[in-house]
Amino acid sequence: MQPPRERLVVTGRAGWMGMGRGAGRSALGFWPTLAFLLCSFPAATSPCKILKCNSEFWSATAGGHSPASDDAPEFCAALRTYALCTRRTARTCRGDLAYHSAVHGIEDLMSQHNCSKDGPTSQPRLRTLPSPGDSQERSDSPEICHYEKSFHKHSATPNYTHCGLFGDPHLRTFTDRFQTCKVQGAWPLIDNNYLNVQVTNTPVLPGSAATATSKLTIIFKNFQECVDQKVYQAEMDELPAAFADGSKNGGDKHGANSLKITEKVSGQHVEIQAKYIGTTIVVRQVGRYLTFAVRMPEEVVNAVEDRDSQGLYLCLRGCPLNQQIDFQAFHAHEGAGAHRPQAASPAPAAPDTFPYETAVAKCKERLPVEDLYYQACVFDLLTTGDVNFTLAAYYALEDVKMLHSNKDKLHLYERTREPPSRAATAELSPAPWLLLGSLLLLALLPVSLEALAA
Repeated sequence: MQPPRERLVVTGRAGWMGMGRGAGRSALGFWPTLAFLLCSFPAATSPCKILKCNSEFWSATAGGHSPASDDAPEFCAALRTYALCTRRTARTCRGDLAYHSAVHGIEDLMSQHNCSKDGPTSQPRLRTLPSPGDSQERSDSPEICHYEKSFHKHSATPNYTHCGLFGDPHLRTFTDRFQTCKVQGAWPLIDNNYLNVQVTNTPVLPGSAATATSKLTIIFKNFQECVDQKVYQAEMDELPAAFADGSKNGGDKHGANSLKITEKVSGQHVEIQAKYIGTTIVVRQVGRYLTFAVRMPEEVVNAVEDRDSQGLYLCLRGCPLNQQIDFQAFHAHEGAGAHRPQAASPAPAAPDTFPYETAVAKCKERLPVEDLYYQACVFDLLTTGDVNFTLAAYYALEDVKMLHSNKDKLHLYERTREPPSRAATAELSPAPWLLLGSLLLLALLPVSLEALAA
């Protein structure tokens, strides 16, 4: 399988970026990738509603393609509505880079299309979806838009892998390593030729190093005749049942329904099926925070142009060594019957955390098997005091049962502490390098002395 090559392209307009052939035909086409890139900066989980403004604008402009001359007045009205929305949330978005980029982007577009700041505004409208007759399941639909049919017609069933992120936060990688990490701020979970997934983790409690996922951005890249580039964004208290442009499938291409989003439970559970790459994604909001789970073929997981450039791809490589939490003390305290594993906690315990016995009892109710999901549940209750983390661990295990191809690996019992990689080695203390340099100087000293004597 030879996927289309996609590379980031920076345009001449400040603040606008696009992604290869999947980019739109105007400045608006660069917005989805810009939104993803801005998530690489820690975002405040405040009442700032810039994502809502972005989504409404995309819905009003049916995906943001460059308007025809006859549509210019309507487009300008949508821009003015967009500007009004940003002004309404300005006070709560002062430190949000996405907000400031949106403001500058609006000014740029108004200038390009000669829009006046005063004038009528428009109400956002949802993009019209294709009729059922245009479904990818039609007999004449492109076979390439169904992964198993197109790539494995005469071979064995592909090997599917699973990755999940939940709680405070706990990571299960594609290779079934289980780690608990700090990873505050924005981190890439997946980055291959077909899609990017980025999460933002924020402190659960003020001043605490315990974090949980508050924002999620998924970019499905433009793929042949199957799907247009699509962006899905979720954050605390906003779990949309549609992509950022208001659509629920892959766009206007013939195989558009090979990418579909389905709301399972309103505001709590969304499932995204990407049949063209054999991938299923589950996003949940449990309590205040988000969980992520994916089922993906190994072939898609490994479809990368430059593997060496993906040192922070968490689902593939795990958390960096300096971001992992050591649970040896946790096990020691647990085995001794201690009330709180303080040495293992990433931060001082919250005032309202549960006693150890209560945390164990609450986790046992949902997770009777004392595996790593059970241990993660206990740890989260002890460090946060938020009982919703019990459900986060429970649903994470339920997603594994649904998505993992190897039913013998549903339960894991030993945590994995990733050995130092090249990226981690670069962060080590300079002491070993100083020692190596000293040895090298000693080796060269006789040669230097001989040269001086000559």
